[in-house]
Amino acid sequence: MNHDRDLLLASNAWPFQEAEKLVQRFAKAPPAKGYVLFETGYGPSGLPHLGTFGEVARTSMVRRAFRELSDLPARLFAFSDDLDGLRKVPDNVPNQAMLREHLGKPLTKVPDPFGTHESFGHHNNARLCAFLDRFGFEYEFQSATDWYSSGRFDAALLSVLQHYEKVMAVMLPSLRAERAATYSPFLPICAKTGRVLQAPVIATDAAKGTITYRDDDGDEIEVPVTGGHCKLQWKCDWAMRWAALGVDYEMSGKDLIDSVKLSSQIARILDATPPEGFTYELFLDEKGEKISKSKGNGLTIDEWLTYAAPESLALYMFQKPRQAKRLYFDVIPRAVDDYLTFLDKFHGQNGPERFANPVWHIHGEGHVPREQVPVTFSMLLNLASVCNAEAPEILWGFIRRYAPGATPQANPILDRMIGYAIAYYRDFVKPQKRYRAPGATERAALSDLLAMLEQIGGGADAEALQNEVYEIGKRHGFANLRDWFKALYEVLLGQETGPRMGSFIALYGVEETKGLIRKVLAGESLAA
Repeated sequence: MNHDRDLLLASNAWPFQEAEKLVQRFAKAPPAKGYVLFETGYGPSGLPHLGTFGEVARTSMVRRAFRELSDLPARLFAFSDDLDGLRKVPDNVPNQAMLREHLGKPLTKVPDPFGTHESFGHHNNARLCAFLDRFGFEYEFQSATDWYSSGRFDAALLSVLQHYEKVMAVMLPSLRAERAATYSPFLPICAKTGRVLQAPVIATDAAKGTITYRDDDGDEIEVPVTGGHCKLQWKCDWAMRWAALGVDYEMSGKDLIDSVKLSSQIARILDATPPEGFTYELFLDEKGEKISKSKGNGLTIDEWLTYAAPESLALYMFQKPRQAKRLYFDVIPRAVDDYLTFLDKFHGQNGPERFANPVWHIHGEGHVPREQVPVTFSMLLNLASVCNAEAPEILWGFIRRYAPGATPQANPILDRMIGYAIAYYRDFVKPQKRYRAPGATERAALSDLLAMLEQIGGGADAEALQNEVYEIGKRHGFANLRDWFKALYEVLLGQETGPRMGSFIALYGVEETKGLIRKVLAGESLAA
């Protein structure tokens, strides 16, 4: 613990508010296991998506805040439910016919459709860990297959069996009549087919530690609930895991509110205290639909990191976690620029303001970069657009003139941004560029703008240029000045929205801007 607790809580940053729950949880005595356990869950039935990353990122932020509020050791388990049966074939993977042959089998027994790992579950686990490692999360990966098969869950599974009727009393009212008729907390793994069975349990024997079920052939089979012969239905599994591991904190999406309530009731039946929790809103795709691993809608981890740095993604996860947000390509530029704004403010802040700043929660104490970034990501995109830039050297040429001291070595964040901007421009901006010819009023205003630039010369700053552009719009009778700026964007940049024109002209150059306007007035095309 490095800072005054009251100072941290005064920031009102949600990770500190969440961490305070854990401080109060252990105010009287530390956890018997010797550490506070944070957990995140992952269902490897599909490739990891950004919602998965978001849960780990946000949980890590709470863990970081807890370390500032408490001296108790803390661990984070990233737990994969990889013993689940494959229920359907994801839309976004190869070899789908092969996968259909293995429906119902545990994910760690389904062959890898990509042909690179021991199983589909192992493949998706590796994809998750690769990104978490790349981002630098501190976590311990845990596999349901390992815990069940090694016997480490055996005591907790026997406890569920001993409290079978009480667990059923919690679950049955939550189920439809048809589902309730055949429901059991235990799912046997068939010795004949290897599939996870939704089979009717016709008898339980707590003394022997077994259940008896009727399989698809009508045979009555008795199996132990231990040693990986059975797994639990997921709500019961969740509660059993909380009890077996001693989970103290786990967040979950809004769609799981009822599941958290049921699992908490079962955890108490198992003589465990449910973890502290946090309910976050779901991410939506461009159409406002929930992101699904099986559909593959929304952004993937790799896609975001093709066009922006991980820090911008972490910021997107930090901001307003209880508000539903759309997660698609168009949100990336704003996320990058928001990150730069917070970064610029941080080193001039003190006290609660610093601890409320998202970059503290993204980087941690003492690790927030110090770099003045002279241009925004949005401005870089506009510069790349008008230059049709395909190489970083083109943009660096303009930036050095605008900010003479900037270099790739002295400005590593800016250097990375340039690479991202070129990739984003190439894949998203360039295909959408649509130039149009100016109307009569717009031509007159452009001629006036050209004359102003001829007179003002190359020494004017961005604010002076912006004021002049603004005055020209007023002089030419644009009732809504937004129409004037929109015309500049559509005519000069080939897009409906754009930057502050004064800042753009200062960065791109007065002479270069004059060249654009002359081409337009001469009827020449600006399309590359």
